[in-house]
Amino acid sequence: MRDAGIGVFDSGIGGLTVYKALRETLPVGERLLYLGDTARVPYGAKSDETVARYALEGARFLERRGIKALVIACNTMSAVALPELQRALKLPVVGVIGPGAEAACRTTKRRVIGVVGTATTIKSGAYARAIATHLPDARVVGRACPLFVPLAEEGWVDNEVARATAALYLGDLTAEGIDTLVLGCTHYPLLAGVIGETVGPDVRLVDSARATAAVVKARLAERALLDDGAPGTVAGSDQFFVTDSAERFRAVGSRFLDGPIDRLEQIDIQG
Repeated sequence: MRDAGIGVFDSGIGGLTVYKALRETLPVGERLLYLGDTARVPYGAKSDETVARYALEGARFLERRGIKALVIACNTMSAVALPELQRALKLPVVGVIGPGAEAACRTTKRRVIGVVGTATTIKSGAYARAIATHLPDARVVGRACPLFVPLAEEGWVDNEVARATAALYLGDLTAEGIDTLVLGCTHYPLLAGVIGETVGPDVRLVDSARATAAVVKARLAERALLDDGAPGTVAGSDQFFVTDSAERFRAVGSRFLDGPIDRLEQIDIQG
């Protein structure tokens, strides 16, 4: 199992920020298998039952390819389906919400934590519940920022449109007294620069993708499943699977990763 790959599953493209963080954190020898269910994105518009079913289908697809761990690189799936996946699969399953919440709790000084995410993620209250398990007296201020997703996919992450959007969403957030802000959507790290400018230097940003990568590394090490070697960005043996629109995924994904996406295959998730 030590030589097996690590599955990374998202409903689409945003999970590539988690893939990138894993690639930069894990030893060079680790192999990543990324699945984007682009035929059925967005999961946030689906019922909890449908999301859970889609999540299990994707997890089984990656499991059939012999993975040793699964990373759920999607906030919606992490909020809705993580416990079921952990029960169904006999391997470590890590979501993005728990690691991001724990990192925020370590970071905050005043125990006032902001969370930005999609409307579905903020409405679910999943980050607030996760934060409460570590800091029951913390105050969590959620803010939905849905337009950040299309801006990230369009590559508009450092222009006046991005700055104006961030100002509209976040301009009054510091008045709430937050000292920490969780980027609670996998697209949002691409806008970290603009978000940071908007909330100011006194608010520390928490990237759930990087927090998740650190947890995955620790979980593999605990189980003696971590491949030896130094962290790095050698990704020649990694594989990417999508369920639709492979060429769009390649084009947009290359902006997320600052480089080309090789070994991309369009598949039937049930095949």
